[in-house]
Amino acid sequence: MKLIDPIVEFQHEIQQIRRDIHAHPELCYEEHRTSEIVANKLQEWGIPIARGLGGTGIVGIITNGSSERAIGLRADMDALPMQEINTFAHTSKHAGKMHACGHDGHTAMLLGAAHYLSKYKPFDGTVYVIFQPAEEGGGGARAMIDDGLFEKYPMEAVFGMHNWPGAAVGTFGVTPGPMMASSNEFYVTVKGKGAHAAQPHKGIDPIIAAIQIAQSWQSIVSRNASPLESAVLSVTQIHSGSATNVIPDEAQLVGTVRTFSTSMLDMIEQRMRTIAQHTAAAFDAEVDFEFKRNYPPLVNHAKETAFATEVMRAVVGVENVDAQVEPTMGAEDFAFMLQEKPGCYVFIGNGDGEHRDIGHGLGPCNLHNPSYDFNDDLLPIGATYWVRLAETYLKKPAVAAI
Repeated sequence: MKLIDPIVEFQHEIQQIRRDIHAHPELCYEEHRTSEIVANKLQEWGIPIARGLGGTGIVGIITNGSSERAIGLRADMDALPMQEINTFAHTSKHAGKMHACGHDGHTAMLLGAAHYLSKYKPFDGTVYVIFQPAEEGGGGARAMIDDGLFEKYPMEAVFGMHNWPGAAVGTFGVTPGPMMASSNEFYVTVKGKGAHAAQPHKGIDPIIAAIQIAQSWQSIVSRNASPLESAVLSVTQIHSGSATNVIPDEAQLVGTVRTFSTSMLDMIEQRMRTIAQHTAAAFDAEVDFEFKRNYPPLVNHAKETAFATEVMRAVVGVENVDAQVEPTMGAEDFAFMLQEKPGCYVFIGNGDGEHRDIGHGLGPCNLHNPSYDFNDDLLPIGATYWVRLAETYLKKPAVAAI
């Protein structure tokens, strides 16, 4: 592993920042304290900043030389609305809020890279360090884009990174093309007619219709989708009724759909709607059908992925980079940025949880788990990757011999 010595020497300070952020988690669009920490550190290191994009978002602007070329590096800052069960010193001080996805570590790694880039300036051009709010369901990437991120700070490509529990520390994973799925929700209300449960013939039972709809939906992936493409359709909630002797007026079906392509998503939504409407009609019921598209599929660009792969290999070795990592049905709003600009999103191994301090919960160190904690051993690895990515992309011109 070829880490940058000054970054390794700076790890303790970055670790302190990371643990402070972990202890003070803030939910999407509420990252005021975290944003203030980021802004203060960047300014302390002489980095000009822009604030307010996407609400609490920050862009640091690091320039050197005369080139007009530019690259963007992005980290997310928000936490999750869940209770932490760890009891170590830096556990969450805010009930019901927790950095259970490692955004505290993502922010710290990018700060470590920004510190080095501003001090040593090993590149020619501009590096935009993007600290984004509201990744966890708030669409902060889209909000920053809508506020003019790419118009105000033009960059050729943008790159992102996420820690990945279960993968060994010192390893990376990436794949060209689809790497994370789209995230979508549906809310379907079946409207029948209430009646006494002892006289079902006098009503229209929405529960029976809802059950039939849910079962029929399962044929969409198995019979309408190509076996060579992946998709998930999960009914995760059914709500109806309040008494054992009453047939209710309505039944609600709620759930999620995940796909790696928009065309697959279009097909599934259309088939779900058609099946729901016609099945309900067969029972003399009606439906209200709502389908919400949250995050699009995250699709890595081939050229930028090949470039990032070579940088990762230079940092941790060829044997420690999985260039065909298995995609995940999880979602990530960095997908919005990759729709606007070429780029690549990578996974960095977070280990199996043995790094956690005494006082961690008994659960696994998985993402969105109350026992999770970011592995601070990643800080110099991730920061080194960011620096090597920027300096290689914005390579200084060779000086002609005299």
